[in-house]
Amino acid sequence: MAQDDPAQDGNGSSDPRLDSLDMQLEKVRKVVKVRSEKKDQAPAKGMRQGNRVLTELIAGPAGGALLGWFLDQQFGTAPWILLVAMFLGIVVAFRNIIRISNERPE
Repeated sequence: MAQDDPAQDGNGSSDPRLDSLDMQLEKVRKVVKVRSEKKDQAPAKGMRQGNRVLTELIAGPAGGALLGWFLDQQFGTAPWILLVAMFLGIVVAFRNIIRISNERPE
């Protein structure tokens, strides 16, 4: 009996139920693709801004501390230049974060 079923051998005429299912699946794939494209694009700017803020929070004080430590080693004024440079790094980082937060959305 399975030998008479055209859907089993793959060589017979196509089954209308399978064709209908293929069309429905294609429609669903298109809808999912449109939905996923919209979702992927929306938070992208927010993620970029978040990464920039995180970079500023880490790089500002770290860069100031590294520069201050180096200058303290050169001039023998430990820890004063380190503290001043780290404070300036924090100030610059917060200033840049405020600039980032004031950017207009795309």
